[in-house]
Amino acid sequence: MASHIVGYPRMGPKRELKFALESFWDGKSSAEDLQKVSADLRSSIWKQMADAGIKHIPSNTFSYYDQVLDTTALLGAVPPRYGWNGGEIGFDTYFSMARGNASVPAMEMTKWFDTNYHFIVPELGPDVNFSYASHKAVEEYKEAKALGVDTVPVLVGPVSYLLLSKPAKGVEKTFSLLSLLPKILPIYKEVVSELKAAGASWIQFDEPTLVLDLESDKLQAFTGAYSELESALSGLNVLIETYFADVPAAAFKTLTGLKGVTAYGFDLVRGTKTLDLIKSEFPKGKYLFAGVVDGRNIWANDLSASLSTLETLGSIVGKGKLVVSTSTSLLHTAVDLVNETKLDQEIKSWLAFAAQKIIEVNALAKALSGHKDEAFFSANAAALASRKSSPRVTNEAVQKAAAALKDSDHRRATNVSARLDAQQKKLNLPILPTTTIGSFPQTIELRRVRREYKAKKISHLDYFLEIKENNLITLVLHLKFPFHYKCYSSYIKKIAECLNSECNRLKNLLKPSTTCKIMFQLDTYG
Repeated sequence: MASHIVGYPRMGPKRELKFALESFWDGKSSAEDLQKVSADLRSSIWKQMADAGIKHIPSNTFSYYDQVLDTTALLGAVPPRYGWNGGEIGFDTYFSMARGNASVPAMEMTKWFDTNYHFIVPELGPDVNFSYASHKAVEEYKEAKALGVDTVPVLVGPVSYLLLSKPAKGVEKTFSLLSLLPKILPIYKEVVSELKAAGASWIQFDEPTLVLDLESDKLQAFTGAYSELESALSGLNVLIETYFADVPAAAFKTLTGLKGVTAYGFDLVRGTKTLDLIKSEFPKGKYLFAGVVDGRNIWANDLSASLSTLETLGSIVGKGKLVVSTSTSLLHTAVDLVNETKLDQEIKSWLAFAAQKIIEVNALAKALSGHKDEAFFSANAAALASRKSSPRVTNEAVQKAAAALKDSDHRRATNVSARLDAQQKKLNLPILPTTTIGSFPQTIELRRVRREYKAKKISHLDYFLEIKENNLITLVLHLKFPFHYKCYSSYIKKIAECLNSECNRLKNLLKPSTTCKIMFQLDTYG
């Protein structure tokens, strides 16, 4: 029985990529140094999956920033402000799009569906001159092959890429981004052609927008795109991967009718309705990549429940056409429990990070093939039972209190004006109170103090005093208003005055030795 991983964390088990990127951005290391760290990470990930027995190992899921930005680079869709003049896109242009530079701002960043992951939003329009400008997908496939690992190259699908984009500045908001399909599909064909020539037998297109409630014209775009790609994809096994939610019935029908596609991947952790669709109308002769191991949490899988689901699916599609997979990329979970040396052992037994989820996937695949690891499954069942019955999870007092709640407990006893008066008397807050989002920035000096405190070289009191004396506070105030708010300049001026007053109040609270930087910007959009 075959197994598959949708994607894997890039950061490294000890955040190697994070440190390498920061060093490169700070000018402390070279591009070659960054590339070396990245190549080592990719190699270890591929070998880890191969050693675990995974058959369908993904490549091109590594990224220096995010996979959508990588696709923007692949298509040469660089906004003019970055001054790119063609050729292979290098780090300067790539990171300028992601982070901005001294001259121009970065592209917009937004959430990747409902995860805490973010991506750089492509800026597109009718005048974009697309070109094949990044050969990363082919290079990484060849890189893995040279290590003796045959992988499944992964690309963000052409339709999802466009649906996740936005009209560039100066382009009408009503511009149809899907009208650009005829311009980008030739580049996808080039990539596919090179992958075939390099020896690829499978290719994975991630089309996560299929889980959205799409209008018929958007669904038709999938049909048109893959019909256009059909001849280029001939000779390859083609997997369309979806994740994060159920695939609606109309999208399921569109997806399973796409030309040139031999396999479909579904999130069967969140996609319970998709499971019903598979049971009733999965096309004969196609592969089902069943995402039964949760890629978005850190908990051990219920192996017995997953095995039961897989056995049902095997009876529908045939065990030879069933592939055990993760529900999503493992990008969204932690990397490896091995590094959690100080974690309580009971809690640790309840967990499964990316490295452990790979093992779970393979254990399920082996069990379906008649080679069930009884000891592994028994240990899993014991861990699940332990978690379910543990007082750390099940608190009888809380359960009783929750059961005793009445409808009236969900409503405030006093009206909002009375509560506001009481809060003001109690807290005495300014008009626009401020707080931090996340931690304060750390300096070399602060990191030294933290190291000494952790090593017990200084006392808690000394640590506290050092933090107070050496703190650096950067306050960033960046407000955006709709374009039409320009006519309400007096209101904006009043807000600015309130913010300025609050900034001065903050300064007065700080020690004289504390450095406080305040950046204040008002902007409009629309």
